[in-house]
Amino acid sequence: MRTSSLLYHDVVDRDRFGDSGFPSPDANAYKLFTDEFVSHLAAIAARTGGRGVTVFDVLNGHATDRDFLLTFDDGGKSALTHTARLLEERGWVGHFFVTTDYIGSPAFLDSGEIVALAKRGHVIGSHSCSHPLVMSRCSREQLLREWRDSTRILSDILGRPVVTASIPGGSYSRTVAETAAECDIQILFTSEPTTTISDVGRCHLVGRYSVQRGTSPAQAAALAATEFGPAFRQAAYWNLKKALKSIGGQHWLAIRRFIQARRFAGADRS
Repeated sequence: MRTSSLLYHDVVDRDRFGDSGFPSPDANAYKLFTDEFVSHLAAIAARTGGRGVTVFDVLNGHATDRDFLLTFDDGGKSALTHTARLLEERGWVGHFFVTTDYIGSPAFLDSGEIVALAKRGHVIGSHSCSHPLVMSRCSREQLLREWRDSTRILSDILGRPVVTASIPGGSYSRTVAETAAECDIQILFTSEPTTTISDVGRCHLVGRYSVQRGTSPAQAAALAATEFGPAFRQAAYWNLKKALKSIGGQHWLAIRRFIQARRFAGADRS
């Protein structure tokens, strides 16, 4: 089974990075300005001719080849103030993955806002409790705690089981997936740029194409349509990063932050 899935984070007004999500230059690299996001949605609609549907639609055979998934990590405030409204104007739905330790904190969703998103038809899932910097390096006990506690908190808020999740930082390992399955997570979104849905135990793994500030509307639309060139380039870059992580070890995060800071320094000043 296959599906096209895009990975977004926060949507903020220009120069308002602190309004939603984590407050760091690294996190800001993934925050789109509102006008950029509007342009992305228009381009995706024009290129695909499809809809933003839920992963359950895909798994149950209720989606077409033109449909796609839109996902939003971290649980920042803009999920309700910006993103959901813009999706709903097109009749689309999103998947919002919440870091539960931050629920109710400034710039993050509170319990009532999470309920409101769910009532409006959007999918709510876990993004772990604490958002570990490198989740694949966590012990099995910590992984179980991150998945079990976060899904329990969200299930208590919503009054029903939460069975979807996404991996913070894209830091995947088989143990990350196995522990998610042990905690009754049925669908786990990774950051691997692929359309193939695979399985680890009882858990479906769904890949995603990552979108950052500076990704053009045409690029986002091409990824949503899984056009070969853009999809292949992102997959090649992903594999290069995996190799650099392996070589760089603990220094990888510092290298990544340096690259991101230089890449977006000009945009932050504009």
